[in-house]
Amino acid sequence: MIDTGQLLLAEYDQIKQEQRARIGFRDNLIYATLGVMAAVIGSTLARDGQLELLLLLPPLSVTLGWTYLANDEKISAIGRYVRDELAPRLKDLTPEGGEVFGWESAHRRDAHRRSRKRIQLAVDLLTFCAAPLASLTVFWLLGPAQWPLLAVSLAETAMLAGLTVQVVRYADLGG
Repeated sequence: MIDTGQLLLAEYDQIKQEQRARIGFRDNLIYATLGVMAAVIGSTLARDGQLELLLLLPPLSVTLGWTYLANDEKISAIGRYVRDELAPRLKDLTPEGGEVFGWESAHRRDAHRRSRKRIQLAVDLLTFCAAPLASLTVFWLLGPAQWPLLAVSLAETAMLAGLTVQVVRYADLGG
């Protein structure tokens, strides 16, 4: 028969496994986004500066950025669950009542955490929001002034604004 402590530890192992997988996937999305940027810019330059190709970058960046953000939030949610739910329940089962899963809280008390989170926010905004906005700016300044393409670019600007708000909202800059 399985006791409660064993069950909680099994749950911990499973959600930590999910968290590790999500971290790997999330981190690879940065590289995928950089690859997409290189491909779009390279295609634009290779086709004699057909600047309308730059309109591909914002929707691709928003898609990858939203996927990054959704995975990042789930990674954080797993950490909160371990700290706020699993650890106290397991602590209650230990004879000494000592701290359980201390790392889950200890790394959040690091003196440099706030600065790292701010830098990460800047990187996320630059990668997923500012770079595609720069491609739109180049299109607006140098691209063909055709109303359908301008309408697309304005819709893409709204998408980027929405993603920017969400990236800032989920930045977890608190302690």
